[in-house]
Amino acid sequence: MAQSIRILHFADLHIGMENYGRIDPATGVNGRVMDFLRRLTEVVDYALSNEVDLVLFAGDAYKSREPNSTYRREFARRIKRLADAGIPVVLLVGNHDLPSQEKRASSIEIFRTLDVPNVLVTSRDQLHRLTTRRGEPIQVATVPYPMRQRLLEREEYRDKTIAELDAIVQQIVTENIQALAAQVDPTVPAVLTGHFSVSEARLGSERSVMLGRDVVVQKSALADPAWDYVALGHIHRHQELNDGQHPPIVYCGSLERIDFGEEAEPKGFVMADVRRGECVWKFHPVSARRFVTIRADVRTEADPLAAMLAAIARHSTDDAVVRVTVQAQPEQEGLLRDADIRSALRNAYAVAGIGKEIERAYRQRLGGESPEGLTPAELLARYLESKGTSPERIAVLLRHAEEIFQAEG
Repeated sequence: MAQSIRILHFADLHIGMENYGRIDPATGVNGRVMDFLRRLTEVVDYALSNEVDLVLFAGDAYKSREPNSTYRREFARRIKRLADAGIPVVLLVGNHDLPSQEKRASSIEIFRTLDVPNVLVTSRDQLHRLTTRRGEPIQVATVPYPMRQRLLEREEYRDKTIAELDAIVQQIVTENIQALAAQVDPTVPAVLTGHFSVSEARLGSERSVMLGRDVVVQKSALADPAWDYVALGHIHRHQELNDGQHPPIVYCGSLERIDFGEEAEPKGFVMADVRRGECVWKFHPVSARRFVTIRADVRTEADPLAAMLAAIARHSTDDAVVRVTVQAQPEQEGLLRDADIRSALRNAYAVAGIGKEIERAYRQRLGGESPEGLTPAELLARYLESKGTSPERIAVLLRHAEEIFQAEG
């Protein structure tokens, strides 16, 4: 029997995320960016130490479509370590890798331009036949993030509604995946890697950094025995969608946390041992930066500050990004000094916010303004501020809320 092919599957690096970060004096790079780069280093180190045969990167190398030169260099430096070790690396183009204009190069195009050995950059639906590190053949079907402009360039689509266009794009992507499955040699292991949303997936914080209008593919389009493993990117929450049946349909999830929406989610990559008709896979967690939320209700406490500090002491906050929410009476507010709370959190990596929920009339929380005189967006902003939500998160929520307000209007 042929040896299994050891595939490492990771995705959604988003190098360039700076949430809650500060400049790292040792590198001159934002410390949170260094977190993402360190997670990539963990992946590369694992691949080099564990006889990995093939690496699949399922899209979104950077946060921005036009990353700076330092971020490009640091990504390339780590990918080159894999390539130099003779491990084939497939780099799939995700929505964050796409150029803002179709004719321009993607952010990872340089690997193809320089013809870097053992690195395949793919921005098209295509079936590739590759040779792994140990010389075994494998088929890799690549389905990058669907470019709506490219898929809908025919004249007949010009006057369709948004809902109709969404249905058309979904159908085109499904047909493309089925066409790739029809090309598979049934005697050779075959995997599909894609960057898109699947209908039954549980969403994560990728919503807050989304670039472009999303495309959703039905799970049934992927649950095809032509594939031995389906390696997905785009959704940051790790999950398997085929209920343990063959083939596994797996989102590896992102390597590092973006915000508190991912506080409880494990972060890591997937190892899949693939033979024709078989696959055994396992999720491997990485040392992602911890996010910690501390909540305390001190309304009945004689010494509210002591109660707040005791709540902090019950949590492990060293090197974590921490946010604090405390419920208090109006007369206790002056005793809950931010400086004392921050001092108790001095070993944290960052304090994302200290929110105080004070029991008082809502009009008082509006700073004397009448709610009737505020727009829905202004009311939402005031509410989020009162909850201690970070300014960055407020901006994201207001942007999405504005779409709802307009639709309701």
